[in-house]
Amino acid sequence: MPRQLGDLEDAVMTRVWQWNRPVTVREVLEDLQQERSIAYTTVMTVMDNLHQKGWVRREVDGRAYRYTAVSTRAAYSAALMNEAWSRSDNPAAALVAFFGMMSAEQREALQDAVRMVSPNLAETAPGEPAEPTAGATGDDVPADDATQESER
Repeated sequence: MPRQLGDLEDAVMTRVWQWNRPVTVREVLEDLQQERSIAYTTVMTVMDNLHQKGWVRREVDGRAYRYTAVSTRAAYSAALMNEAWSRSDNPAAALVAFFGMMSAEQREALQDAVRMVSPNLAETAPGEPAEPTAGATGDDVPADDATQESER
């Protein structure tokens, strides 16, 4: 399971997801430089790290690489939440604290998600992951994530 990305890694991945096409280090660098001063080698190292961690794949294009996201932002977010939750010594308390931090909009999204998977929760043995219901197969993924999925 990939570890949580740092701020710069997250900024790079955000661009890869937004553009939804293979990108070069130079393209990401030029975009990041609109917000901050950053060296080419720094961005190159971050993108190589993302490749090593399995978050992007790369293909040779001349003397450079073109990088493409391996998964959607939604899958990335789910992996981070699962990783953080699995590290807790008291998962129930961690969930209670997490729910307490949620905005009303986030709680509504959580209720929608629970409704989508609740028929399968009763059929799942403790410790087993729930199978997604028909409505939770990715059909509800926002357009930018759905596009990413369809291009795999």
